[in-house]
Amino acid sequence: MMPESDALLARMMEFHPKIIDLTLDRVWRLLAALDHPERRLPPVIHLAGTNGKGSTQAMIRAGLEGVGLSAHAYTSPHLARFHERIRLSGDLIAENALSAILDECLHANGAGAITYFEITTCAALLAFARTPADYTLLEVGLGGRLDATNVVDAPALTIITPVSMDHEQYLGDTLAKIAGEKAGIMKRGVPCVVAAQDDAALDAIEARAARLGAPLMVQGQHWHVTSEGGRLIYQDETGLLDLPMPRLAGPHQVQNAGTAIAALRALGHGEGAEAAVTRAEWPARMQRLRHGPLAETLPEGTLWLDGGHNPAAGQAIAATLKAQGDRPRWLICGMLNTKDVTGFMQPLAPHARQLYAVSIPGEAATLSAEATAQAARAAGLAAVEAESVVGALRSIAETDPTAQVLICGSLYLAGHILRENG
Repeated sequence: MMPESDALLARMMEFHPKIIDLTLDRVWRLLAALDHPERRLPPVIHLAGTNGKGSTQAMIRAGLEGVGLSAHAYTSPHLARFHERIRLSGDLIAENALSAILDECLHANGAGAITYFEITTCAALLAFARTPADYTLLEVGLGGRLDATNVVDAPALTIITPVSMDHEQYLGDTLAKIAGEKAGIMKRGVPCVVAAQDDAALDAIEARAARLGAPLMVQGQHWHVTSEGGRLIYQDETGLLDLPMPRLAGPHQVQNAGTAIAALRALGHGEGAEAAVTRAEWPARMQRLRHGPLAETLPEGTLWLDGGHNPAAGQAIAATLKAQGDRPRWLICGMLNTKDVTGFMQPLAPHARQLYAVSIPGEAATLSAEATAQAARAAGLAAVEAESVVGALRSIAETDPTAQVLICGSLYLAGHILRENG
């Protein structure tokens, strides 16, 4: 039987015809009807950026928990179940609590137009306001300035992870415009941790900070992070840290770890740095699938999963593959038709033996397997179409029983894989 929360979420999809419609008017209306839960949250850490938000948030939460503190966490999209979006004091929200809070928001909203993301964000804020915790971690859904999470007047800290070209149809057609939208989460006088940025993005961020009098802690200026001899080295004006490499796989996680450590230090919890890098968990970010039906399809090989889907993510995945060794990987890829498919695939071409293109089951915006294969060939990859991920894995296993396989291209595909693999 369908969980009650699934039925409520399905109703929420019917409120507003546009999937993405950036404005805060509807959010403010519903928050007022709910007696403004955004004003009763534990101290908020608000994260925006194109890549690395989820991993950085996971490391901050691990660091806070490592020093005995608790944190609510809000992230999107979910992979297997909606409950993943809302953590109450560290734990995924329970089904009965989620159903109750969604039902309350439905009644408070009445017949008013509102998007799925907006009403579910209000539900998360309501749950957070009613549950004790030391901090609230809020991850932006899209952009920043007009994102439904941008309703807290005075967060404890804001964070901007690396900004790159993505969602141009909503955020602007230049890096400066996109960075300006991301920087919209900054608040007057509130410190902001900034990961490494291209010059155009950093200029936009610094301009907004100057207008707001918001102190910046910028990678490369106020703090530095690198890897040396299999260790993570972090340094700022208060000193140097020599730490284990991040538990999350990939060279790009060094930068995310640095951002998390800078945030923890800004909050006065720098002693949580080691827990941040060694205890963080974040699915579908170069996640090794060791068990389950899909892994059993390739018993002698290795199977990895990553949900990155834009050119910057493609570069990060390529760097990870290079660091793991020279042996070419087999790729299984499915993407949405709203993404820069060729831009994502080009960095992967030198590291791939062949790409199997699939459509994403159940997603209206999926790119067809045929179009994905064509884009892969345009990016310099040998590519064929497959009817399903399982079919692609079986074909690969017949050709190369000890193959190393990466399933990639979309968080929606990653969610499908996690559900299918149990």
